[in-house]
Amino acid sequence: MLKPFATALALILPTAALAQSAGEKVAAVLDQQIVPGFAELAESSAMLATVAGNDCTPGNSDLMQAYNRAFDAWVRVSHLRFGPSEVQNRAFALAFWPDSRGKTPRALARLLADQDVALLAPEEYAELSIAARGFYALEYLLFEPQLQQPAAYACALVQAGSADIARITAAINTDWQSYADTLRNPAADGPYKTQDEATQELFKALLTGLQFTGDMRLGRPLGSFDRPRPKRAEARRSERSKRHIELALTELAQLADLLATDDSSLERELAGAFAEATDNLGGITSADLGQVTEPMGWMQVDMLRLTLHDRIMEELMPMLGEELGVPAGFNALDGD
Repeated sequence: MLKPFATALALILPTAALAQSAGEKVAAVLDQQIVPGFAELAESSAMLATVAGNDCTPGNSDLMQAYNRAFDAWVRVSHLRFGPSEVQNRAFALAFWPDSRGKTPRALARLLADQDVALLAPEEYAELSIAARGFYALEYLLFEPQLQQPAAYACALVQAGSADIARITAAINTDWQSYADTLRNPAADGPYKTQDEATQELFKALLTGLQFTGDMRLGRPLGSFDRPRPKRAEARRSERSKRHIELALTELAQLADLLATDDSSLERELAGAFAEATDNLGGITSADLGQVTEPMGWMQVDMLRLTLHDRIMEELMPMLGEELGVPAGFNALDGD
Protein backbone atom coordinates (compact mmCIF):
# COMPACT_ATOMS: atom_id res chain seq x y z
CA MET A 1 0.00 0.00 0.00
CA LEU A 2 1.23 3.49 -0.79
CA LYS A 3 2.19 5.69 2.12
CA PRO A 4 -0.02 8.82 2.54
CA PHE A 5 2.65 11.17 1.12
CA ALA A 6 3.32 8.91 -1.87
CA THR A 7 -0.41 8.61 -2.51
CA ALA A 8 -0.89 12.37 -2.45
CA LEU A 9 2.11 12.87 -4.72
CA ALA A 10 0.77 10.38 -7.26
CA LEU A 11 -2.53 12.25 -7.32
CA ILE A 12 -1.03 15.68 -7.95
CA LEU A 13 1.72 14.72 -10.42
CA PRO A 14 0.82 15.97 -13.92
CA THR A 15 0.09 13.32 -16.53
CA ALA A 16 3.07 14.49 -18.60
CA ALA A 17 5.40 13.36 -15.85
CA LEU A 18 4.32 9.79 -16.47
CA ALA A 19 4.38 10.09 -20.24
CA GLN A 20 6.87 8.36 -22.45
CA SER A 21 9.83 10.40 -23.57
CA ALA A 22 10.53 10.94 -27.26
CA GLY A 23 13.41 8.51 -26.94
CA GLU A 24 11.17 5.81 -25.49
CA LYS A 25 8.71 6.24 -28.35
CA VAL A 26 11.46 5.97 -30.94
CA ALA A 27 12.82 2.85 -29.23
CA ALA A 28 9.36 1.27 -29.18
CA VAL A 29 8.86 1.85 -32.91
CA LEU A 30 12.32 0.49 -33.69
CA ASP A 31 11.90 -2.60 -31.51
CA GLN A 32 8.31 -3.43 -32.43
CA GLN A 33 8.13 -2.42 -36.08
CA ILE A 34 11.22 -1.27 -37.94
CA VAL A 35 13.96 -3.70 -36.92
CA PRO A 36 11.82 -6.88 -36.97
CA GLY A 37 10.01 -5.65 -40.09
CA PHE A 38 13.15 -5.31 -42.19
CA ALA A 39 14.55 -8.54 -40.78
CA GLU A 40 11.41 -10.37 -41.95
CA LEU A 41 11.67 -8.67 -45.34
CA ALA A 42 15.25 -9.87 -45.77
CA GLU A 43 14.46 -13.40 -44.58
CA SER A 44 11.35 -13.83 -46.73
CA SER A 45 13.09 -12.35 -49.78
CA ALA A 46 15.99 -14.77 -49.35
CA MET A 47 13.47 -17.60 -49.26
CA LEU A 48 11.81 -16.24 -52.41
CA ALA A 49 15.16 -16.29 -54.22
CA THR A 50 15.82 -19.84 -53.07
CA VAL A 51 12.41 -21.11 -54.13
CA ALA A 52 12.60 -19.33 -57.50
CA GLY A 53 16.05 -20.81 -58.03
CA ASN A 54 14.60 -24.29 -57.58
CA ASP A 55 11.43 -23.80 -59.66
CA CYS A 56 10.59 -20.54 -61.40
CA THR A 57 7.45 -21.83 -63.13
CA PRO A 58 4.50 -19.40 -62.86
CA GLY A 59 1.77 -21.03 -60.81
CA ASN A 60 4.16 -23.14 -58.74
CA SER A 61 2.48 -23.17 -55.32
CA ASP A 62 5.75 -22.90 -53.39
CA LEU A 63 6.81 -19.93 -55.49
CA MET A 64 3.44 -18.23 -55.04
CA GLN A 65 3.64 -18.70 -51.29
CA ALA A 66 7.16 -17.30 -51.13
CA TYR A 67 6.24 -14.39 -53.38
CA ASN A 68 3.22 -13.46 -51.26
CA ARG A 69 5.16 -13.70 -48.01
CA ALA A 70 7.96 -11.46 -49.28
CA PHE A 71 5.55 -8.96 -50.85
CA ASP A 72 3.60 -8.83 -47.56
CA ALA A 73 6.82 -8.06 -45.71
CA TRP A 74 7.62 -5.22 -48.10
CA VAL A 75 4.18 -3.62 -47.79
CA ARG A 76 4.49 -3.67 -43.99
CA VAL A 77 7.62 -1.47 -44.14
CA SER A 78 6.97 0.37 -47.40
CA HIS A 79 6.10 3.63 -45.64
CA LEU A 80 9.56 3.75 -44.01
CA ARG A 81 11.16 5.54 -46.96
CA PHE A 82 14.14 6.99 -45.15
CA GLY A 83 17.62 5.96 -44.10
CA PRO A 84 18.75 2.62 -45.57
CA SER A 85 15.74 2.43 -47.89
CA GLU A 86 16.81 5.62 -49.65
CA VAL A 87 20.38 4.53 -50.37
CA GLN A 88 20.94 3.85 -54.08
CA ASN A 89 17.19 4.15 -54.75
CA ARG A 90 16.66 0.81 -53.02
CA ALA A 91 12.97 1.38 -52.26
CA PHE A 92 12.22 2.30 -55.87
CA ALA A 93 14.18 -0.72 -57.11
CA LEU A 94 11.96 -2.89 -54.91
CA ALA A 95 8.69 -1.15 -55.67
CA PHE A 96 8.30 0.93 -58.82
CA TRP A 97 4.62 1.83 -58.52
CA PRO A 98 2.47 3.63 -59.52
CA ASP A 99 3.61 3.14 -63.08
CA SER A 100 1.29 5.54 -64.88
CA ARG A 101 3.16 5.27 -68.20
CA GLY A 102 3.43 1.49 -68.32
CA LYS A 103 7.21 1.46 -68.14
CA THR A 104 7.42 -1.90 -66.38
CA PRO A 105 5.66 -4.07 -69.01
CA ARG A 106 7.55 -2.29 -71.80
CA ALA A 107 10.91 -2.81 -70.09
CA LEU A 108 10.16 -6.49 -69.51
CA ALA A 109 8.94 -6.96 -73.08
CA ARG A 110 12.25 -5.58 -74.37
CA LEU A 111 14.23 -7.93 -72.15
CA LEU A 112 12.19 -10.91 -73.32
CA ALA A 113 12.62 -9.90 -76.95
CA ASP A 114 16.39 -9.47 -76.67
CA GLN A 115 17.04 -12.51 -74.44
CA ASP A 116 20.42 -11.12 -73.42
CA VAL A 117 21.84 -13.70 -71.02
CA ALA A 118 24.59 -11.32 -69.88
CA LEU A 119 21.97 -9.07 -68.25
CA LEU A 120 20.99 -11.85 -65.87
CA ALA A 121 24.29 -11.61 -63.98
CA PRO A 122 23.78 -9.89 -60.59
CA GLU A 123 26.01 -6.90 -61.32
CA GLU A 124 24.37 -6.36 -64.73
CA TYR A 125 20.81 -6.87 -63.48
CA ALA A 126 21.39 -4.28 -60.75
CA GLU A 127 22.04 -1.70 -63.49
CA LEU A 128 18.73 -2.27 -65.25
CA SER A 129 15.98 0.34 -65.12
CA ILE A 130 14.11 0.16 -61.83
CA ALA A 131 10.96 -0.38 -63.92
CA ALA A 132 12.24 -3.87 -64.74
CA ARG A 133 13.13 -4.78 -61.16
CA GLY A 134 11.38 -5.44 -57.88
CA PHE A 135 8.08 -6.87 -56.76
CA TYR A 136 5.86 -5.27 -59.39
CA ALA A 137 8.03 -6.45 -62.28
CA LEU A 138 8.00 -9.90 -60.72
CA GLU A 139 4.21 -9.76 -60.55
CA TYR A 140 4.03 -9.20 -64.31
CA LEU A 141 6.31 -12.16 -64.95
CA LEU A 142 4.31 -14.44 -62.67
CA PHE A 143 0.77 -13.34 -63.53
CA GLU A 144 0.79 -11.81 -67.02
CA PRO A 145 0.76 -14.54 -69.72
CA GLN A 146 1.95 -12.14 -72.41
CA LEU A 147 5.19 -11.67 -70.48
CA GLN A 148 5.92 -15.35 -69.90
CA GLN A 149 7.37 -16.14 -73.31
CA PRO A 150 9.90 -17.32 -74.28
CA ALA A 151 9.45 -19.50 -71.21
CA ALA A 152 13.13 -20.22 -70.57
CA TYR A 153 14.19 -16.58 -70.54
CA ALA A 154 11.08 -15.47 -68.61
CA CYS A 155 11.93 -18.11 -66.00
CA ALA A 156 15.50 -16.81 -65.84
CA LEU A 157 14.17 -13.28 -65.31
CA VAL A 158 12.06 -14.50 -62.38
CA GLN A 159 15.17 -16.02 -60.84
CA ALA A 160 17.33 -12.95 -61.49
CA GLY A 161 14.63 -10.60 -60.22
CA SER A 162 14.07 -12.63 -57.05
CA ALA A 163 17.80 -12.75 -56.36
CA ASP A 164 18.01 -8.98 -56.91
CA ILE A 165 15.20 -8.40 -54.39
CA ALA A 166 17.01 -10.63 -51.91
CA ARG A 167 20.27 -8.69 -52.30
CA ILE A 168 18.58 -5.31 -51.86
CA THR A 169 16.56 -6.32 -48.81
CA ALA A 170 19.59 -7.96 -47.20
CA ALA A 171 21.54 -4.72 -47.64
CA ILE A 172 18.71 -2.65 -46.16
CA ASN A 173 18.42 -5.00 -43.19
CA THR A 174 22.16 -4.94 -42.56
CA ASP A 175 22.26 -1.15 -42.69
CA TRP A 176 19.37 -0.88 -40.24
CA GLN A 177 21.41 -2.68 -37.61
CA SER A 178 23.59 0.42 -37.33
CA TYR A 179 21.20 3.10 -38.60
CA ALA A 180 18.82 2.32 -35.75
CA ASP A 181 21.43 3.76 -33.40
CA THR A 182 21.21 7.15 -35.13
CA LEU A 183 17.54 7.26 -34.15
CA ARG A 184 18.13 5.98 -30.64
CA ASN A 185 21.08 8.28 -29.97
CA PRO A 186 20.80 11.62 -31.82
CA ALA A 187 24.05 13.53 -32.17
CA ALA A 188 25.17 16.93 -33.39
CA ASP A 189 27.02 15.36 -36.31
CA GLY A 190 24.29 12.82 -37.17
CA PRO A 191 21.17 12.93 -39.34
CA TYR A 192 19.07 13.58 -36.21
CA LYS A 193 20.27 16.23 -33.79
CA THR A 194 17.58 15.63 -31.14
CA GLN A 195 15.09 12.97 -30.14
CA ASP A 196 12.34 15.26 -31.36
CA GLU A 197 13.86 15.18 -34.84
CA ALA A 198 13.94 11.38 -34.72
CA THR A 199 10.29 11.34 -33.65
CA GLN A 200 9.42 13.74 -36.46
CA GLU A 201 10.96 11.31 -38.96
CA LEU A 202 8.63 8.58 -37.74
CA PHE A 203 5.65 10.93 -37.84
CA LYS A 204 6.58 11.79 -41.43
CA ALA A 205 6.63 8.07 -42.27
CA LEU A 206 3.16 7.70 -40.76
CA LEU A 207 1.78 10.57 -42.83
CA THR A 208 3.47 9.26 -45.96
CA GLY A 209 1.92 5.82 -45.49
CA LEU A 210 -1.54 7.26 -44.89
CA GLN A 211 -1.34 9.53 -47.91
CA PHE A 212 0.00 6.80 -50.18
CA THR A 213 -2.74 4.40 -49.12
CA GLY A 214 -5.48 6.97 -49.55
CA ASP A 215 -4.32 8.66 -52.73
CA MET A 216 -2.69 5.76 -54.56
CA ARG A 217 -3.98 2.43 -53.28
CA LEU A 218 -7.55 3.73 -53.09
CA GLY A 219 -7.65 6.93 -55.13
CA ARG A 220 -6.15 5.53 -58.35
CA PRO A 221 -8.65 2.69 -58.89
CA LEU A 222 -11.52 4.89 -57.68
CA GLY A 223 -10.89 7.49 -60.36
CA SER A 224 -14.22 9.29 -60.33
CA PHE A 225 -17.76 8.02 -59.76
CA ASP A 226 -18.53 8.35 -63.47
CA ARG A 227 -15.18 6.95 -64.56
CA PRO A 228 -13.69 4.39 -62.17
CA ARG A 229 -10.26 2.97 -63.02
CA PRO A 230 -10.12 -0.62 -61.68
CA LYS A 231 -7.07 -1.48 -63.81
CA ARG A 232 -5.07 1.08 -61.87
CA ALA A 233 -5.37 -0.91 -58.65
CA GLU A 234 -2.10 -1.89 -57.04
CA ALA A 235 -1.00 -5.51 -57.64
CA ARG A 236 -4.36 -6.38 -59.19
CA ARG A 237 -2.92 -9.17 -61.35
CA SER A 238 -1.99 -11.14 -58.24
CA GLU A 239 -5.23 -10.04 -56.55
CA ARG A 240 -3.34 -8.37 -53.72
CA SER A 241 -4.94 -4.90 -53.93
CA LYS A 242 -7.14 -5.24 -50.85
CA ARG A 243 -4.41 -7.18 -49.05
CA HIS A 244 -2.00 -4.25 -49.37
CA ILE A 245 -4.54 -1.85 -47.89
CA GLU A 246 -5.16 -4.23 -44.99
CA LEU A 247 -1.46 -4.63 -44.26
CA ALA A 248 -0.84 -0.89 -44.48
CA LEU A 249 -3.72 -0.06 -42.15
CA THR A 250 -2.48 -2.55 -39.56
CA GLU A 251 1.06 -1.18 -39.54
CA LEU A 252 0.03 2.47 -39.65
CA ALA A 253 -2.47 2.00 -36.83
CA GLN A 254 0.24 0.49 -34.64
CA LEU A 255 2.70 3.25 -35.53
CA ALA A 256 0.13 5.92 -34.68
CA ASP A 257 -0.58 4.21 -31.36
CA LEU A 258 3.11 4.01 -30.46
CA LEU A 259 3.58 7.69 -31.22
CA ALA A 260 0.43 8.79 -29.37
CA THR A 261 1.13 7.25 -25.98
CA ASP A 262 1.30 10.65 -24.25
CA ASP A 263 -2.40 11.32 -24.63
CA SER A 264 -4.86 8.59 -23.75
CA SER A 265 -7.82 10.46 -25.28
CA LEU A 266 -5.98 10.84 -28.57
CA GLU A 267 -5.02 7.16 -28.43
CA ARG A 268 -8.68 6.26 -28.10
CA GLU A 269 -9.70 8.54 -30.96
CA LEU A 270 -7.00 7.12 -33.23
CA ALA A 271 -7.94 3.56 -32.31
CA GLY A 272 -11.58 4.33 -33.06
CA ALA A 273 -10.77 5.93 -36.40
CA PHE A 274 -8.60 3.03 -37.52
CA ALA A 275 -11.28 0.60 -36.34
CA GLU A 276 -13.76 2.50 -38.53
CA ALA A 277 -11.35 2.21 -41.45
CA THR A 278 -11.06 -1.53 -40.82
CA ASP A 279 -14.85 -1.82 -40.83
CA ASN A 280 -14.93 0.03 -44.15
CA LEU A 281 -12.31 -2.35 -45.51
CA GLY A 282 -14.49 -5.28 -44.49
CA GLY A 283 -17.13 -4.02 -46.88
CA ILE A 284 -14.74 -4.31 -49.82
CA THR A 285 -15.49 -7.69 -51.34
CA SER A 286 -13.14 -7.79 -54.34
CA ALA A 287 -9.50 -8.66 -53.79
CA ASP A 288 -8.50 -6.58 -56.83
CA LEU A 289 -10.91 -3.67 -56.06
CA GLY A 290 -12.83 -4.51 -59.22
CA GLN A 291 -16.05 -3.59 -57.45
CA VAL A 292 -15.38 0.10 -58.13
CA THR A 293 -17.11 -0.42 -61.48
CA GLU A 294 -20.43 -0.78 -59.63
CA PRO A 295 -22.00 2.25 -57.88
CA MET A 296 -22.37 0.61 -54.46
CA GLY A 297 -18.93 -0.96 -54.72
CA TRP A 298 -17.40 2.38 -55.64
CA MET A 299 -19.04 4.09 -52.67
CA GLN A 300 -17.81 1.39 -50.29
CA VAL A 301 -14.20 1.90 -51.39
CA ASP A 302 -14.67 5.67 -51.24
CA MET A 303 -15.95 5.43 -47.66
CA LEU A 304 -12.60 3.99 -46.66
CA ARG A 305 -10.73 6.70 -48.55
CA LEU A 306 -12.79 9.40 -46.83
CA THR A 307 -12.17 7.88 -43.40
CA LEU A 308 -8.44 7.97 -44.05
CA HIS A 309 -8.47 11.48 -45.49
CA ASP A 310 -11.10 13.33 -43.47
CA ARG A 311 -11.06 11.60 -40.09
CA ILE A 312 -7.46 10.44 -39.74
CA MET A 313 -5.35 12.73 -41.96
CA GLU A 314 -7.24 16.00 -41.63
CA GLU A 315 -8.64 15.74 -38.09
CA LEU A 316 -6.38 13.51 -36.01
CA MET A 317 -2.93 13.82 -37.57
CA PRO A 318 -2.65 17.55 -36.75
CA MET A 319 -3.51 16.70 -33.15
CA LEU A 320 -0.83 14.02 -33.05
CA GLY A 321 1.63 16.37 -34.70
CA GLU A 322 0.97 19.00 -32.05
CA GLU A 323 1.46 16.39 -29.35
CA LEU A 324 4.82 15.48 -30.88
CA GLY A 325 5.92 19.08 -31.28
CA VAL A 326 5.87 18.99 -35.07
CA PRO A 327 6.08 22.54 -36.51
CA ALA A 328 2.93 23.98 -38.02
CA GLY A 329 2.89 23.62 -41.79
CA PHE A 330 4.93 20.40 -41.70
CA ASN A 331 4.48 18.47 -44.95
CA ALA A 332 5.34 14.77 -45.03
CA LEU A 333 6.18 14.76 -48.72
CA ASP A 334 8.31 17.87 -49.22
CA GLY A 335 11.15 17.04 -46.83
CA ASP A 336 10.31 19.71 -44.21
